[in-house]
Amino acid sequence: MIKTILFSILLFVFVSIKAQTPTWADDVACIVYSHCTSCHNPKGAAPFSLLDYTTASLYASSIKYQVENNKMPPWPVDNSFRKMAHERSLSEREKTTIIDWINNGKQQGNMGNAPTAPVYNYSEVITNPDLTVQIPTFTVPSITEDLYRCFVLPTGFSVQKFITGIEIIPGNKSIVHHAQVFYDTTGVTSTLDANDPDPGYTSAGGVGTNAAVLLGTWVPGASPIFVPNGMGKRLPPTAKIVIQIHYPHYSSAQTDSTKINFLFTTASVRNISDAPVLNHSTNMVDGPLFIPKNTVKTFHQEFTVPIQVTLLSVGPHGHLICKSLKAYGVTLAGDTIPLVNIPEWDFHWQGSYDFPKPIRIPFGTKLYGEGTYDNTNNNSENPNSPPEDVYLGENTTDEMMLFYFSYLPYKAGDENIIIDTASHKPHYNNCVSRYASLKYPDIFTFNIYPNPANSVLHMDLKHPAEFTYHIYNHLGQLVMMGRNQEQIELSELSNGIYSIVIEQNGYTTSRLFIKE
Repeated sequence: MIKTILFSILLFVFVSIKAQTPTWADDVACIVYSHCTSCHNPKGAAPFSLLDYTTASLYASSIKYQVENNKMPPWPVDNSFRKMAHERSLSEREKTTIIDWINNGKQQGNMGNAPTAPVYNYSEVITNPDLTVQIPTFTVPSITEDLYRCFVLPTGFSVQKFITGIEIIPGNKSIVHHAQVFYDTTGVTSTLDANDPDPGYTSAGGVGTNAAVLLGTWVPGASPIFVPNGMGKRLPPTAKIVIQIHYPHYSSAQTDSTKINFLFTTASVRNISDAPVLNHSTNMVDGPLFIPKNTVKTFHQEFTVPIQVTLLSVGPHGHLICKSLKAYGVTLAGDTIPLVNIPEWDFHWQGSYDFPKPIRIPFGTKLYGEGTYDNTNNNSENPNSPPEDVYLGENTTDEMMLFYFSYLPYKAGDENIIIDTASHKPHYNNCVSRYASLKYPDIFTFNIYPNPANSVLHMDLKHPAEFTYHIYNHLGQLVMMGRNQEQIELSELSNGIYSIVIEQNGYTTSRLFIKE
């Protein structure tokens, strides 16, 4: 009997959405080519390619999980707090198109309608660099944990330079998870390198000295770094370039020869500074950064800006115990300036984020940093089981709380410089998803709770808008209907299995629930 009831309800749901089922050719390929294949291709950093229907359908379960949980594409920034340049995230409509395609049989569709798959040759963007430095060919040793390897590279310069472009080119994209480029004038990194007989030296969390200055970060899908006209990043004379590369635990016995292309300018430019303005050493309000075992703690930082400045980018940094990082400013007039919010910190996907336009920070503005750290068994990234006390330190098993900023003294008009105006990455080759262009509401990605329900059923609508709902019993009979109610009284319904159907602008979807 129960099987018959469920079959009847599911058949009803299927009929209600059949007319708008997406296909690979008409809908999904366009999204995947636009947002996924820069890494998911035979030469990319991802573990499998998504350039064809057969492979995409094979990995459908993994794709669904990653998309539903906002893990792919990797973009941990909260866009509602502050939009960032060069965004890599999927829109809600794109997510739903992919999930509906998977849920409804992964239909191939008419391949004559499919866009041509992109070709990835990975040609260098900076084709005539002023300087190229490259790590010695490095073979990753046998490892069972992720490796953070630092390489010290001389420039051969004895005079000051100003950098206008940086392109980090992984030598083996299948094992270079991310890379950070610094310069060091202290000699500490050279000593660490000399003390290790193999190329480079191992250092997690940082490069072994807090005096090293961050120049840029590469993560899969990232573009070269170019500074606005009339600006440059100072490279002091005799400075050594230090690149820290993250090799995942499955990289054993593979080789890498990552290199970096630089562009310099001989013109007079304004110097961009990069520094951890909010940090765990000088401006912790409730430090020190110590997280006792079996505790969740939130820490705060404050810094008052001594002059009016222009902010170009922000780079938060924490380790495995870290769960969230947020930075913002409050002006003397009481106005709040949101800077960055990462509500679900992921140590494995950290980077530096450019603002679409530079941000003016008035004199006297107070910058605030907030970080939450979970040193319990509830944190799946906790390196210790059972949990142990975690202290401030460079190792991955230690913790840090830093917000790096790229900044320079403000000049009138800085806030009008355009770094990136695209609110969302355009579709590959201007292809347009037929399914995503349909005029249906985003609210169909709704949840209901509790389930089973007793007296009240709650609906969590991701994008509240005008909608109608219909509730059907196990015989397919309409027993209740209404409009725009997020709390539905169930006292008049008898115990049993029901389906609730949401409709807006001709689009329909549903959920099953139990009344008890």
